[in-house]
Amino acid sequence: MSISSKQALRENVLAVTRDYISQPRITYKTVSGVNGPLVILDEVKFPKYAEIVQLRLNDGSYRAGQVLEVSGSKAVVQVFEGTSGIDAKNTVCEFTGDILRTPVSEDMLGRVFNGSGKPIDKGPPILAEDYLDIEGQPINPYSRTYPQEMIQTGISAIDVMNSIARGQKIPIFSAAGLPHNEIAAQICRQAGLVKMPGKSVLDDSEDNFAIVFAAMGVNMETARFFKQDFEENGSMENVCLFLNLANDPTIERIITPRLALTTAEFLAYQCEKHVLVILTDMSSYAEALREVSAAREEVPGRRGFPGYMYTNLATIYERAGRVEGRNGSITQIPILTMPNDGMYCYFPKI
Repeated sequence: MSISSKQALRENVLAVTRDYISQPRITYKTVSGVNGPLVILDEVKFPKYAEIVQLRLNDGSYRAGQVLEVSGSKAVVQVFEGTSGIDAKNTVCEFTGDILRTPVSEDMLGRVFNGSGKPIDKGPPILAEDYLDIEGQPINPYSRTYPQEMIQTGISAIDVMNSIARGQKIPIFSAAGLPHNEIAAQICRQAGLVKMPGKSVLDDSEDNFAIVFAAMGVNMETARFFKQDFEENGSMENVCLFLNLANDPTIERIITPRLALTTAEFLAYQCEKHVLVILTDMSSYAEALREVSAAREEVPGRRGFPGYMYTNLATIYERAGRVEGRNGSITQIPILTMPNDGMYCYFPKI
């Protein structure tokens, strides 16, 4: 069937502007159970680990999920938007045959997204320059460049005593009641590149510096504080903000830092910017891992956290660094709120 050039142009524009969704091949109506953030499907032909699944609910709405475990013709899917309202009899599942990718563009600076990467600032959809795997690409240790140049935060205790180099990761440990949110906002306001003699002007210019901020499990007041602080102080144009609220599905917190780091990798290695990534609060991320592990009925480790938690956290922290042959860099500042003031805290040890 032939279509007119106007229809073809319209379809191309829609394909570019909509969220990345591979065309589904097979649909299933074989949901056998729902357990927390997990959906169990039976009689699935050749399910693949980490494959993206689109679930169509009885009311016509769609939710995205990812295959977490495969056993023969059974598949366990973790739903990013939560499983409330999912009917085992009427829910239709579409296996896309692709992994989870996120649209990235330099225009993401100055925008606000939710924990799933969808714009929530009433702005237009992102016109993606590329779609990247949120798990990123591992950096070859041989190709890593030793961090030397400094990023100044404007906080003397950090710049003098614990200087941050480009491509480094340095955590901030906090506790309940301490002003870690104010510290994170202050770093975003004041952070900048330190000019080095002999370096090119482009490498040290203000336009070559960007901040990716990811907040996980924060309440509405904290989210409003970050957004208002960035806008009032004029730093919003250089910030890409991801907000996962406390009332959002817990499972969403697992992908929020990966969306932020994938955006940072695009800005650093393709746009050649020096990117500062601030992740708060990693404690909420660890608790989300524990919830998913409990729903999968895995053997718990210490304090109920899964035994693979350190390995999982390493997939986030090891994405910081500099790569030989690229001018950009990724610097991480993860913030952890330790329960009981760190007396019995397990996960900050990494």
